[in-house]
Amino acid sequence: MLLKNATSRLTQSELAHLGSGEVGYIRKMRSEEVSRCFPEAPDIDPALDLWALFGADGTPILLTDNRSSTFFKAAEDDLKTVSLH
Repeated sequence: MLLKNATSRLTQSELAHLGSGEVGYIRKMRSEEVSRCFPEAPDIDPALDLWALFGADGTPILLTDNRSSTFFKAAEDDLKTVSLH
């Protein structure tokens, strides 16, 4: 109930920018998802495990095949990270 009351006071724009510049999320991606989030990326081998770092608002920051790189980039940008499954 408390969360509902807190979010009802935020505008849609404020909610969309909540955590912007402070929080980033990391998620595993399949190669077929890459072009949607990273349109400039080349074709990628479907066998690769890919990891992406996004800003709190969903802005793509980094795509890599090395999960640790996402944490290093987040630290470099002073972002607190969360993982999405």
